[in-house]
Amino acid sequence: MEIASQIVIIIVASLHAYFLYFEMFAWETTGRKIFRQFPKELFPKTKSLAANQGLYNGFLVAGLIWSLLISDPEWSRNVALFFLGCVLVAGIFGALTASKKIFWVQGLPALIGIVLVLLR
Repeated sequence: MEIASQIVIIIVASLHAYFLYFEMFAWETTGRKIFRQFPKELFPKTKSLAANQGLYNGFLVAGLIWSLLISDPEWSRNVALFFLGCVLVAGIFGALTASKKIFWVQGLPALIGIVLVLLR
């Protein structure tokens, strides 16, 4: 379970690193491709908001990677559970307020990670 939980943590961190990238640096290009339902004129107006959101995704990435680098098993587990829990809450909130797809992309992988970390 140790390796499986680490793989899922890496996957969740990688997803959020991608979110950081397109929200902070490619909002007006990649963002438009991802959020096709939004009007084109919305992207320049919301660039700074998206960048702020991307920064928060970066904090999640940092915490998840940090959990993999902690040598004490109990602390590593606690840090991983905290950051995976943050991702899960964000995924649930996004599903309730924006799009159900957010749960499947963001929340479900975090939930799987939580279960695997608890089974270590």
